[in-house]
Amino acid sequence: MGNIKRSHPPGFKAKVALDLIKETDTVSALCSKYAIHPTQAHQWKKQLLANVEVLFSDKPSSALAEKDEIIGELYKQIGQLKVELDWLKKKLSV
Repeated sequence: MGNIKRSHPPGFKAKVALDLIKETDTVSALCSKYAIHPTQAHQWKKQLLANVEVLFSDKPSSALAEKDEIIGELYKQIGQLKVELDWLKKKLSV
């Protein structure tokens, strides 16, 4: 039987990770309940614990604003290079 790659929505991952943190059942029982592999469940739990402090930080959107600024700058550079390329093509074809 081949491996089937399943994609889980973020809400499902959060629900599983929170149940793991609550420790109401064993890891095996929770993984059977949600039909996932224990390794995957532990990865989701680690990811939740690593990113939970972002939720309570004073400026959670500062990282997003910085990312948007970088993306805007890159689009600006791409536009400039495209204009220069078009200009060079025009000059070389004459």
